[in-house]
Amino acid sequence: MSDDIALIDRFLEMMAAERGAARNTLSAYGTDLRLASDALAGGLVAADAAALARLADGWDALSAATVARKAASLRRFFGFLADEGLRGDDPSDALPRPGTRRPLPKILSATDIDRLFAAIEDRIARVPPDPLDLRLSALVELLYGSGLRATELVSLPRGAVHPDRPFLILKGKGERERMVPISDRARAAIAAWRGQVPPDSLWLFPSGRTHLSRIRLYQLIKALAGIAGIPPDRVSPHVLRHAFATHLLEGGADLRALQAMLGHADISTTEIYTHVDSARLVEMVNARHPLGELLAGRGVDVSAPDA
Repeated sequence: MSDDIALIDRFLEMMAAERGAARNTLSAYGTDLRLASDALAGGLVAADAAALARLADGWDALSAATVARKAASLRRFFGFLADEGLRGDDPSDALPRPGTRRPLPKILSATDIDRLFAAIEDRIARVPPDPLDLRLSALVELLYGSGLRATELVSLPRGAVHPDRPFLILKGKGERERMVPISDRARAAIAAWRGQVPPDSLWLFPSGRTHLSRIRLYQLIKALAGIAGIPPDRVSPHVLRHAFATHLLEGGADLRALQAMLGHADISTTEIYTHVDSARLVEMVNARHPLGELLAGRGVDVSAPDA
């Protein structure tokens, strides 16, 4: 098994140094490869197609996503062995390729968002306003207005958002840094809330000795949905992040810019937000593509497809 472990370690070093793989990705690769080595009694490096097929037979009880991840880890590893001249063949074609297409996240319409904010404004309008309503306003403004992940949001330092700076720098998933835009509305909501935060607090959203928990944030968003007359099972912090992405794209945002704002390492992750209806896509091409302008200049009607 020593050859397996040594080469797995070399593979992980390569992935970190040459591919810039995130820590969580490296951990998943390492776990999958070491488990495969154990299952093959230390014979992973020398395994043939039949051995890999037998290994995959033991994955029957696993989800399609897990099988796809394990198979991808092994394919990359055998590709590395071939690139390094340690194997003259690649037996990984014997591994399964399950369909793992992600389901689209739940969708909130602009009307739903308006109802959420209307419910918040009704609560803030009470005299005097409840500090917890000011906190809820700041949370929702950041979720929908900046697309933050729940963990990123609840763990924001007290001084993360500056009154005179329309962005913040976040270190998110995989320790990657990104710049996140902060709207004027969000900065105003945060300023109103920050007056209620103890000056010595480390966190913008403190709770006890630490910060607000993700579970509590989830509960607050569900409760707000109920107040706004939206079924709570349709709303969550991630759904608001999804609404941020979807509504930006519908407004004409660039997919690469959105990828940077969301902190996705791979643009294929961002593409799950592109469930724009085909009619609007055709309209966008006709309105913005140079050929659309050329045809319009010649008097060709580009507003409707041919019959």
